[in-house]
Amino acid sequence: MVLTVIGSGAWGQALAKLAKANGHEVLIWSRRSEFSLENAIAQSEIIVSAVSMQGVSGIAGQVGALSINPNLILVTATKGLEPQTGATPSQIWQNALPNQAIVVLSGPNLSKEISLGLPAATVAASLDLAAAVSVQNLLASKNFRVYTNSDPIGVELGGTLKNVVAIAVGVCDGLKLGTNAKAALITRSLPEIMQVGKYFGAKPETFWGLSGLGDLLATCSSNLSRNYQVGYGLGEGKTLEQILENLEGTAEGVNTARVLHDLSDRLGITLPICNYVYRLLNHEITPIQAVEGLMERDLKSEL
Repeated sequence: MVLTVIGSGAWGQALAKLAKANGHEVLIWSRRSEFSLENAIAQSEIIVSAVSMQGVSGIAGQVGALSINPNLILVTATKGLEPQTGATPSQIWQNALPNQAIVVLSGPNLSKEISLGLPAATVAASLDLAAAVSVQNLLASKNFRVYTNSDPIGVELGGTLKNVVAIAVGVCDGLKLGTNAKAALITRSLPEIMQVGKYFGAKPETFWGLSGLGDLLATCSSNLSRNYQVGYGLGEGKTLEQILENLEGTAEGVNTARVLHDLSDRLGITLPICNYVYRLLNHEITPIQAVEGLMERDLKSEL
């Protein structure tokens, strides 16, 4: 199978490595490539988009303007929400390629561990089951297990929304608040994620799977996570600007927190953890004030 990976970052490189190991022909393209995007995808049967959220709309527009294989499958491996519209990457791609099968790839996938060949699992989700199975076969190996799912928006949101929670958990660890506090924070974040999922039409049970709870646990428990690193730095007293200046890659949770804050205001959804992260990122409160605010909320039933 001929595959083009758009995006030469750590995640794109890791996915390309998995496909190559399975004997597929793989080409990686980025804005720095010496050949054109049109030439890169000319023979492709599958395109994997592994660009940052900031680049999705532009790349999708470019691909949509090209003549492509009518049976081509587009795999989106980006986790984020578009600032202007609140759209997910798969929604942006489907708008650009209305006649193509779109597959969302998401799960507890720290790219460095996958590149090292450590065991991992992920989810390939699509409304087109055959397309999801094609991606499953493309990437699956003895160390990388791929499950299929028919709820692409739920799978996508699980990977997107956990980034905001990872910032909050990083703050918790940076402040040395202990395991009890971290466990409570992670657990209470799930109802918030599911509320947003309900608005987008996701299936609730999806968030208990690999792309929801699984990704949440991985991102909130590893210093390989850029979003966790942002929160940890804030907890240590560093400014957001200082942290981002020294960060390798993009922490998508910073932008996602802003989008969720706007969504919360517009729809009247209660997202206390996300909103405290937003206020912290915007210098409205300190890490200690964020913790105090969450602990002092009105008492209520858990469920």
